[in-house]
Amino acid sequence: MLPQNRRLRHLQGIYLRNLSFTRPCGRATDDLDADLLSNKLQTRLDGPTPQLHHAHSSESLLPTRANARRRSTLVNVSPITRQKQLEYTIESRAADVFFSLHCNGEDEPVYISEVGERAINFNFRFFDLSQAGPSITRRSQFIIKIWAKRQHSWTLLLTEQVDLRSLNFLGSLRNHQFPPNCLVFHLVDGIYSLQLSSTKPEPKQAPTLPTSSYNALMKLSNLDNSIQDALATREALTAQINSLLERTPPASDAVPQAQESALLAAKYVSAQTRAVRSAQARRAELQASIAARRAAIRDGRAAQAKAAEDVAHAQSKLPASRALLAATRESIHGQRRRICEDLSRIYAITPDPSGTPLSFQICGVPLPNTDYDPTSSSSAEDSLSAGLGYVAQLTHALQFYLSVPLPYPLNPFGSRSSVRDDISLLPNSQREFPLFLRGGATAQYRFDYAWFLLNKDVEALCVSAAAAGLKVVDIRHTLPNLKYLLYVCSAGREEVPERRRGGVRGLWAGRLSGKGKKADDGASVSTTGSRPGSADSEAMSGAKQREQLMGRVAGSQSQNGSADGQSLVSGSVGSSIGLPFDESSATLTLRTKGLRENVGAHA
Repeated sequence: MLPQNRRLRHLQGIYLRNLSFTRPCGRATDDLDADLLSNKLQTRLDGPTPQLHHAHSSESLLPTRANARRRSTLVNVSPITRQKQLEYTIESRAADVFFSLHCNGEDEPVYISEVGERAINFNFRFFDLSQAGPSITRRSQFIIKIWAKRQHSWTLLLTEQVDLRSLNFLGSLRNHQFPPNCLVFHLVDGIYSLQLSSTKPEPKQAPTLPTSSYNALMKLSNLDNSIQDALATREALTAQINSLLERTPPASDAVPQAQESALLAAKYVSAQTRAVRSAQARRAELQASIAARRAAIRDGRAAQAKAAEDVAHAQSKLPASRALLAATRESIHGQRRRICEDLSRIYAITPDPSGTPLSFQICGVPLPNTDYDPTSSSSAEDSLSAGLGYVAQLTHALQFYLSVPLPYPLNPFGSRSSVRDDISLLPNSQREFPLFLRGGATAQYRFDYAWFLLNKDVEALCVSAAAAGLKVVDIRHTLPNLKYLLYVCSAGREEVPERRRGGVRGLWAGRLSGKGKKADDGASVSTTGSRPGSADSEAMSGAKQREQLMGRVAGSQSQNGSADGQSLVSGSVGSSIGLPFDESSATLTLRTKGLRENVGAHA
């Protein structure tokens, strides 16, 4: 584009390079540049006289060496010092910047850019001034003002009078060394600058296009002037019409206006009436909601007061409940010790007579520690199955007394016991594993796996809280682990509590009552008041119960004198009382504290 054809409408963007707050310095008066004369002549012909700049000193005019070594004062400093120096350098030069464009004769700025934050080089957004009007877009001169903010206030950094006809073509922003506060202008045909020298643009390879003649251009200019005159005339006529309408008095007949005002007022009244009704309905809803909330608050406070009363009442009972809980725990622990001792006597686990280390036998049946000879005889297999049956019965009983569910349920059937695996991914028909040998490789594998599951059940009992979390060294030691478990569960400082009494005698008293004999209503053993072994039947001591039972039996014998009463006594009055275990014909089976006893009479 020719310099004389550049206008403000061709300006699309502005760049700012090397932001600086130091005093600008121009060329020295004795600079001997080759293009100095031509630049001055061009400036005189095209625009006003440029302003004077400060000249360099004689020292600054000395030639600099291109290969001079760059000084570095941050070689041996710490990274923190380098970071602080870098922050100081950026803080001393970076700022928030925006620019504004002004034209002579215009009070307001033509364009105000966005604010560029904390930078040194700024690329402002492109803009379009074609909508500003021909009085502005046809100008080739304007004023640009650069505003900057470093601390908390905006200051005018630079004011530059720009003539688009005197710009120098750059082509691109690369490979240029820009002076401080250098302004770069982006026009429709390229990038221009005032401070840098011009470079000749590369010729464009394009076909030659026909241009318009002088007469056609003049006609176009006259048509444009005519359009502008028509627009000015329209604006003048619009202003005259508005002034005439303002000076014209209103019409004498105001009835239509009054009717229109009345209709408008009626609309407003109806709208306000609807608003009042809706407000009243809303108020009623709010009142109902508030009443419901108050009722809920009253109910909540009443419930809270009741809960506080219950808490106070419960706190008064808390020490007694804690004492009862501690006593119950001690009682449970003592009963567990007694039961474990009984089980250790029933299922006696003793060292093997062979003297092999960690070899034990249960109920006289030796059981190896998961190592055996598969080719052994049938008697050895039966002995192995019987030993595993005893272990399965003992483990099955311990899970209930210690309150520890077994991960692999057991089916204790003596020497034909089995264990079930409900955890592994197996078909339902193959979840049962025998604890006895049947013969065959598959049966051998299933037997080994069943023994492994039995050992895992024993391990689960050992690591339970009831067993104080025993650490199992080797789960293959079946009998050593069981013996250690029974030893720990039956250990304690206090004496082992006695077995609860009253079960057999209470049942015998109920039998006597069933035969028609009267019993003392005030006795501690009742046939209907409580079950044998309960807390009511165990209130009295053993000696007192024995004396009362002897008195009831003697009284019933003296009253009836029947054969049933005679059978109760096997000797004189001073002899022992005839109880179920003294009869020759009675055989009772009862459950006392989780154990089943068969009491057989003897002569």
